[in-house]
Amino acid sequence: MAANLDTIVEQETASLDRFVASYRPLPGIFDEMMNGDGRVRAHWQPFLSMLARLGDEEINRRFAAADRYLRGSGVFYRVYEDAAGSERPWPLSHVPLIIEPGEWRQLATGLVQRAELLEAVLADAYGAAQLSRDGRLPAALIAGNPEFLRPLVGVPPPGGAHLRFYAVDIGRGADGRWWVLGDRAQAPSGAGYAIENRLALSRAVPDIYRTTRVERVAPFFQAFQAELHALSRQDDARICLLTPGAMNETYFEHAYLARYLGLMLVEGEDLSVREDGVFIRTVSGLQRTEVLLRRIDADFADPLELNAASRLGAPGLLQAVRDGKIVIINSLGAGLVEARAMLAFLPALAPVVLGTDLAIPNVATWWLGRSDMREEMIEKLDRMVIASAFESPNDGGSASEILGAKLDDAQRQALIASIRDRGVDYVAQEAVTLSSMPVWRDGRLQPRPFILRLFLARVGERWQLMPGGFVRIAENADARAVSLQRGAATADAWVLAHGPVMETTLLPTAERIQVQRATGLLPSRAADNLFWVGRYVERAEATLRLVRAMINRSAEADEAAAPVIASIGSLLKAWGAVAADTGGTTAAFTARAALSRADLPGSLPYLAGAARSAASVSRDRFSPDAWRAISDLATMIAMPLAIGPPESAIIERVEAALRIISSLSGLAQENMTQLAGWRFLELGRRIERAILTGRLVRCFTQSGEPEGGLEVLLELADSQITYRQRYVMVAARAPVIDLVMLDPNNPRSVAFQLDRIETHLSALPGRDGTGRLSPVQQIAASIATRLRTVEATAIDEALVIDIEQSLMKLSDAITTVYLTNNERSESAWEALA
Repeated sequence: MAANLDTIVEQETASLDRFVASYRPLPGIFDEMMNGDGRVRAHWQPFLSMLARLGDEEINRRFAAADRYLRGSGVFYRVYEDAAGSERPWPLSHVPLIIEPGEWRQLATGLVQRAELLEAVLADAYGAAQLSRDGRLPAALIAGNPEFLRPLVGVPPPGGAHLRFYAVDIGRGADGRWWVLGDRAQAPSGAGYAIENRLALSRAVPDIYRTTRVERVAPFFQAFQAELHALSRQDDARICLLTPGAMNETYFEHAYLARYLGLMLVEGEDLSVREDGVFIRTVSGLQRTEVLLRRIDADFADPLELNAASRLGAPGLLQAVRDGKIVIINSLGAGLVEARAMLAFLPALAPVVLGTDLAIPNVATWWLGRSDMREEMIEKLDRMVIASAFESPNDGGSASEILGAKLDDAQRQALIASIRDRGVDYVAQEAVTLSSMPVWRDGRLQPRPFILRLFLARVGERWQLMPGGFVRIAENADARAVSLQRGAATADAWVLAHGPVMETTLLPTAERIQVQRATGLLPSRAADNLFWVGRYVERAEATLRLVRAMINRSAEADEAAAPVIASIGSLLKAWGAVAADTGGTTAAFTARAALSRADLPGSLPYLAGAARSAASVSRDRFSPDAWRAISDLATMIAMPLAIGPPESAIIERVEAALRIISSLSGLAQENMTQLAGWRFLELGRRIERAILTGRLVRCFTQSGEPEGGLEVLLELADSQITYRQRYVMVAARAPVIDLVMLDPNNPRSVAFQLDRIETHLSALPGRDGTGRLSPVQQIAASIATRLRTVEATAIDEALVIDIEQSLMKLSDAITTVYLTNNERSESAWEALA
């Protein structure tokens, strides 16, 4: 038996040796996986042995499954290569960083100590300023920092603490010691991505994950979630995550964390500050909030007292903080301690403030605000990195960092002159060499430098460290620059446990799910965007149908069709799909202009782009398939038309776009929960379709219109088959008008749209205590009644125009009551009554 066990151990050892045989640590730096003797470290061996047993083919298959999970979950980040920024798939490196329990306890002790020091520095800077009075922290370092908010001096933070969620970037030096590279106190990012990394990897290698005994991160978030609720004083107050919006590089994480923690995702324009507190504008009226987990920089939080150009915050928010009406996490002004210059003073402050030295030192830093220090560092410039004193270190390197050894003579002299002129704006730091960890590339393990970001949450009077982290790995062997904006990858961090690990998760399981059919409050901004997605998509579909009708008739080479083609062209001009001065051109030229002129407000590129833009702001409310359809529509229409006969290329593009819109409509009907958000999407579509159908009726049914106009109307309203089944005759004015205007069974008729509009409005908040119709419902009911009581023969241009104007008034009323600055629904009603 013992011999068999020895044989198994020998086989496992041989398998592991073969698996790591090609791994070569980077010279001169600490390697996490392999020690200086070329042997795998003990705490890495179980994981690597199990990975080796899978074989290369199975490893690749499982890692590909993790990538598919991330794509299916819609995980992305934004890279700012241009003004708009482009979305990139999440770059997961599939081998985790493994940390042994003893080392983790040391990290936890040192980082909790650092969090307490930073909290004390913030309390002093916004309070008595004793550290500056005693000369331990230069006043210029505080006052000159753009993150120092003078309006909050002397204002104790509501809730009693400046820092409640703190992140720290650490790296390991060549001697194996951990060093702090930078502090994140403004609005720390990465925790949500760390959760997704954990989920993706644990699903790809579930057997290895269970056997390795990895500490779970869910208890950390459970404790933080409970702390957020404890900070809220009223039971009906909502806890919100304040995001800059969909164009932020980490917007996915904002939306994901809001769902994971059960928070309401809001933007600044969703908030209204009043004398009695801070409120969220929703389609149901104002709802109170008392806790904001902010992901915007403090300077943008209040355009009244801070950055006047900001559109990300809420006017009056600082006054609400002074009045103790809102707890903001982290407090406004907490970004003060992120500055690189602060690293120069924290080691000396720790014994004074905490009574002990820092357990984990930060990278050696010297502030150049003192003349003697400036000259000393200028002498050592070739061994130093010069950086901005008041910028926080970013993801491992920035354009503001200058490596002295790489400067030519002219650059060196210019830098020295700038330092001597404005030394307060600079720091000198030792050049950091990062340790390496393994990544799976080209079918084998390879070493790459990395930075580890760890997260701490204040729970009650103590700090908790998340047992895991967010690892960023350099794309190449450059041991300094690690940035997602520059092609870096990310990885999970596994903290090993001594014993069995209890299964804990904030994600619902079959046993823990509580039955509920509501999805919570709908912010007015989200409803507004959904409303306009519906309108833009419907407008694009109508324009596509007009272009198709024009090209189909021009291809027949029938002179009798020329007047109808001219009418369609005039309608496209009136809608702003083509330029008003486009005259005497071919149908193909006009159609191509409608498909390519993005500068015109009615053109297809503009409409499709506007639909995608509006949808992106409420992306978390669309399924991945629905978002893909919206994105594909905008992308395809923006592409140059194929080379070849113009008519065939145009028809091919139009048909493909109409198929995407049809799929989007089906997804909205069948896959979207039919609650308030869906209803606003539908209201936008129905109102737009009714208005556009009215315009088509006016264009093609009036006396003097060219022959064939009624046939065009039937085609545009997608009602040809129904008409032929009913009448089996040529198109006649009254039957056509009845079908496209009055028939309640035709999904394209104006009457059908009004029926659906009334249904949706009746399901929205808006009835008063007496049961009467709201003013919005009264407008819709008035239009519907007119259509139900009129004969087709009595419909003329004046009546259709009146109905269109009433529909536009209805749209304005919906916007006033539900979508724009919905302060009090009663006051909006009174304005419409």
